[in-house]
Amino acid sequence: MNEMSVMGIMKSIVPISRFNKGEANRIFDEVESGGTKVVMKNNRPACVLMSPGKYEALMEMLSDYILQEETEQRMGGYDPQEFMSREEVMASFGITEDDLAGLDVEIE
Repeated sequence: MNEMSVMGIMKSIVPISRFNKGEANRIFDEVESGGTKVVMKNNRPACVLMSPGKYEALMEMLSDYILQEETEQRMGGYDPQEFMSREEVMASFGITEDDLAGLDVEIE
């Protein structure tokens, strides 16, 4: 919903009867041009329609939030004495800087 007003909310509501009348294409066009729609069935929200881009952005935000929460939880118990330096980790696995030279690694 672009507007958090009574009119904005009213414009976002779509009765399921519009689908039954064959107006699905028109509703999808409204979602594309105007944003999210809430489909009502028996005077209750049945589903929310939104563009794939908006859905993807929301899922990305949710994923970022979950990762942030996990990070904060893990950092809550952070004790620097329990961690090894990069050099110590490499030595424990027998890896040298020369072994890593030329490797192309992408981390998301």
